[in-house]
Amino acid sequence: MQPTKPAPRFAFGPRNYRLMWIGLAVLAAGFITMMFGDKDNYGEDFVGITLGPLLLIAGFCIEFAAIMVRDQSLVVAPAPPAPTSVPGLTSADAVAAANAPVVPSAPSAPAYKRL
Repeated sequence: MQPTKPAPRFAFGPRNYRLMWIGLAVLAAGFITMMFGDKDNYGEDFVGITLGPLLLIAGFCIEFAAIMVRDQSLVVAPAPPAPTSVPGLTSADAVAAANAPVVPSAPSAPAYKRL
């Protein structure tokens, strides 16, 4: 009997993607704010010099959090422990089997011929 492989999972979950879209929206708002500030001062006022960069910093922080936050829907539940009781096996036999030394197997002959 072969052990079953776990199904492949994506690195990001729905929460991560939502945070990424929110971060991109905040970044876009920051760039737009810096670009289209007040027309009278050519973007050299509070909106263009202060608010725009603050929105960019917030957007990059949200993007960092979107990458680093672990989505709880992707956490794999631990497998149940293997049964410790085997029918017909006494506790002394189990202790002896657990403490038995591992004997390495002899190396096999190579499958190719040397010239």
